[in-house]
This record gives sequence, structure tokens and C-alpha cells, in this order.
Amino acid sequence: MGLFDDDFYSTKVSRRAAREHKRGDFGFPYKSGDRKWSNVRIAFVSSFTSAIAATLLFGAFFGGGDGAAGGGSITATGVVQTTDPLERPVQASAKVRPAVVSIINEQLFSFGIGGEEEQGDEEQGTLREAGVGSGVIIDKKDGKAIIVTNYHVVDNAQAVKAVLMNGERREARIVGKDQITDLAVLEIDAKGIDAVAEIGDSSKLRPAEYVIAIGNPLGLGESVSSGIISKTKQIVPVSLNQDGVYDWEQEVIQIDASINQGNSGGPLIDLDGRVIGINSMKIADFGVEGIGFAIPINNAMPIVESLRERGYVPRPYLGVYTMDLEQYWEQQAMEEAFGEDEGSEEGQDADGGEAEQEGPASDIDISEMLKLPDEIFDGVIVLEAVGPAKDAGLAFNDVIVKLDGQSIGSTMELRKYLYSKKKIGEEIKITYYRDGKLKDTSFKLGEKEEEE
Repeated sequence: MGLFDDDFYSTKVSRRAAREHKRGDFGFPYKSGDRKWSNVRIAFVSSFTSAIAATLLFGAFFGGGDGAAGGGSITATGVVQTTDPLERPVQASAKVRPAVVSIINEQLFSFGIGGEEEQGDEEQGTLREAGVGSGVIIDKKDGKAIIVTNYHVVDNAQAVKAVLMNGERREARIVGKDQITDLAVLEIDAKGIDAVAEIGDSSKLRPAEYVIAIGNPLGLGESVSSGIISKTKQIVPVSLNQDGVYDWEQEVIQIDASINQGNSGGPLIDLDGRVIGINSMKIADFGVEGIGFAIPINNAMPIVESLRERGYVPRPYLGVYTMDLEQYWEQQAMEEAFGEDEGSEEGQDADGGEAEQEGPASDIDISEMLKLPDEIFDGVIVLEAVGPAKDAGLAFNDVIVKLDGQSIGSTMELRKYLYSKKKIGEEIKITYYRDGKLKDTSFKLGEKEEEE
């Protein structure tokens, strides 16, 4: 054998070596022993990979829909097609806006002495616009379009009109309204109305989620504002009769979208164009701006269904007009300090009705000192007993301190206990003071029906 006869040193290349060399040219570029890629090829692959990653991340943050990231879809070739996230609010509002209406509250006015305009009565006077709000069409049935709005938008109205998106005005009928939840249901002729808003699920909302409020702010016409959810569940004290005394608490969604007078009753929607709340209130105070509230749609719909079915929301009925004992002590302190006789106080209907009532509840003189033990500072004074409470023997100046053994310090606490713990027809035990003596009585709760 010659000196160069072995394969290692021979200039001849075997078939096996040639095959391995050829396969190496097309091998994975980072395999050990292979040649490295050029800088241009590496840069191209890196840029392409970064672009795909950025697309997926962008879609994950702003998509929010089912399927592919970004609300798009994945084709058969594996290419991700995305929708511009900035278009989603536009598409969502366009979906709902045709179902949003402006609500006009009309009341009777007449001209008094000197030509001054004042509230009229049903026999004389002219219907004039007394307030504006918003509403949203949620259903069509039997030739009628069903609208949800706020109680305070249609309160005290002699006539109500709904203004469609095209400017057409239609007569609206109040199907039912509920002061406690600030909700009302109207109906109008459904002829020519095609749009009905889709109801969403407020239980799935998250803080910082993007939302859109649609309505008729300041009576200037339909408009759109947007923001985020600041808090998915906020408890806000409410003065039902707007007399400065908080007598109820409302669970709401807190948002930073602008909610102004006229927006009330309009829908709060998500980026899929589904109604997740009914705009209701706005905090307007010094140093406080951009805080809006909406009634969660999951809380609103059972009330809406009851209003559609009955015209009112059935609740347990105790039958007392009340005043908080704390408010009474404050009045006594004012009289002692300034020597002023406040005379009479209007009562709060502890069962959720109007506070200003004709008859005994509005004409009672409570300047007479109550007879109570020195340690009693919280409770509810009975100004008038009607219905079940009257039948059970409760009377003027009785001071309720407990319901079923649970301490009650205010009208708000009394209402909350009744509506959350008791049912119509159930028996309730009342503990109260009369002439300084502690007494008990028990009776069955009635049913709170529609306000007359």
C-alpha cells in the first residue's frame, strides 16, 4: 500500500464523505460543526421573528375577543390577520347607537301673576320640557319597542317623548318605574325600529377595562364618551328624595367616562357593543371630576323584568313613615343654640316611597321631647304608622331600635334589612321604645305595590 492510499490523506473523496458534505450545506444552521449563517440572514430572521412576536403581544393586550389575538383570525397558512384595535370602539358604538334614544320629560306649566311661569295642574297649563335624559331599546314585542331609562329621568312627568337617532319624536308610555333602583321602563311604537341593544354580563367586568357611555348630555343631542372602569363594584349612598339625607345605598360601576346631566338612562357598553350598565349618576363637587356611575346590567335586568310584568317591584312592606333619631337630636341642638322653632319635619317612607306625603306624615309636630333612656342615641322615630304597622299597634313617637333582634339605627338600615333579609308575608319582630319603656310586637309583612 502506498503512502497516500488511505482515505484520510488521499485527494480522492469517497462517496460517503461527499454525501455528508452535501447534506451539511442544508443542515440546521446552529448545529455543532456546521458553518455559521451570514449577518444578513441572521438579521432577516430576527426581524421577522420580532414582528410576529409583537403582533401576538399587541393582539393579546388589545384584542379581548375570542379566537386569534387582536380579534383577528389565523389563516390556513398560519398567518395572523388582526383588526386595528382603534377601530373597536368605533364599531361597538356604531352597533348600539341606533338603539339609543333621547327621553324628554314634559310637565304642565302655567303663567301666574306677573307673567312668571310656574307649575300648573292637569286642568290648566301647557306641557313644556322639564328635563332630558337618555334610554336604550332592549327588546321589541307585540309591535312595541321596550326602552330602559332612569326613574329620575321620567319622575313627575305628565307626558314622555322618545327621540330616535334620526330625530323623530314618538309618544312614550311609562310601563313601570322604581325609585329605589333608579330604573324605569317605557314603550313606544316599534314601527321602523330595527336596532335592539345586546345585553352583556357585568359580572365579568375587570378594572381598567375600556368602556363607552352613550347618551344625550346636557340635552345637546346624542354623543359618545369613553374611559375605563375604575371599580367594578362601588357602594354609593343615595338621597332618594334629594333632601340631603342619605336613605339608601346603591351598588354601581365606577367609571372615569364623562357622565353629565342628560346622559342618565343611556347605556354603558363594552368593546363588543354589549350593554353592561345603565348610566345613572355623576359626582359633581369641588375637586372631584370625571367620576361617573352606572347600574350593573346584571342588577338592572331583574328589576326591568319585574317592571315589564307588573309595573312595579314587589317588596316587603312594613308601613311606617320615619325620621332618624340622629336627625331629631340635631334638630333639638339647633333649637337650643338658636332658639328657633323648626315646627314640623317631613317624614321618610321607610318602605321606599316618596318622603313628601299628604296627610299626617307631613304635618306632625315633633318638637315634643321624646322619652328615652339616656343611653339611646340611634333608632328610627315613627311619624306615622299605616298598613301592617298600624294594625300591629305601632304609633306616633314610637322609636324602633331593633328588627328581629338586629339593631337598627337609621331609615337606611331599616330599608336594607327589609329588602335584603325579609320576604313578603314573613313575620317580623319589632323592638321599640314607647314613653321610655321597651316593648315588642310581631306581625306579617305586607307587599309594597306601585306608588299611587
